[in-house]
Amino acid sequence: AGFDAYEAGNLAVARENYSQALREEPDNRDALLGLAAVEVRLRNPETARQLYGRLLQADPRDALAQTGLLSLSTNEVDPVAAESRLKNLLAVDPRADTLRFSLGNQYARQQRWAEAQQEYFKAYASDSGNPNFAYNLAVSLDHLHQPKVALEYYRRALALSAKRTASFDPAWVRQRVQQLAR
Repeated sequence: AGFDAYEAGNLAVARENYSQALREEPDNRDALLGLAAVEVRLRNPETARQLYGRLLQADPRDALAQTGLLSLSTNEVDPVAAESRLKNLLAVDPRADTLRFSLGNQYARQQRWAEAQQEYFKAYASDSGNPNFAYNLAVSLDHLHQPKVALEYYRRALALSAKRTASFDPAWVRQRVQQLAR
């Protein structure tokens, strides 16, 4: 129920459902991850850090918790160290789409658009229903001066955002689609 509410964008209900699950089962990994994601979206990074920390106490190699914590610390972590950590996590779980997405974000922060595009594409190939993966792939293609392909993925991101929660501004994406479609 927490996941469904989160996907529908109803963060208050998602928070309550995940909190209820944690009252019943304090170490429930899915509920901890879900509640952390809700707290990130509600701009409560310290609460999210604590939740990711609980997960890492139980399993220091938890890739999703590591990725979540790393994404909260992007301005505090050395980019080379962050990249190295993500690559090490990917070596353990090469199919982890969230790790691919995070590595793409790391490359994008460094303006390494070709590498970012590759990671975003791998993440999107793994979960083609994720609007954020489609959007970031579009942005990377846009930066690589591939407007026709970028336009296609911006459109996909918009369509997917009607079904799943997206972290981008749909109004900006619609405006960019109009610009590229000219």
